[in-house]
Amino acid sequence: MNCKISFEERAKIGMEMLAKQKPVTLEEARAQVKWLSEVSTSKEKKQRK
Repeated sequence: MNCKISFEERAKIGMEMLAKQKPVTLEEARAQVKWLSEVSTSKEKKQRK
């Protein structure tokens, strides 16, 4: 991966990748959150130093 990329270029690439993804319904998003909370191994949030 090219490490010498500007913030604008990185943002443009990210937006292009997001545009290619299929939309997610609210029900699908809730199902993802539920699944992630069930399989999460850490019950405590990590604190930044």
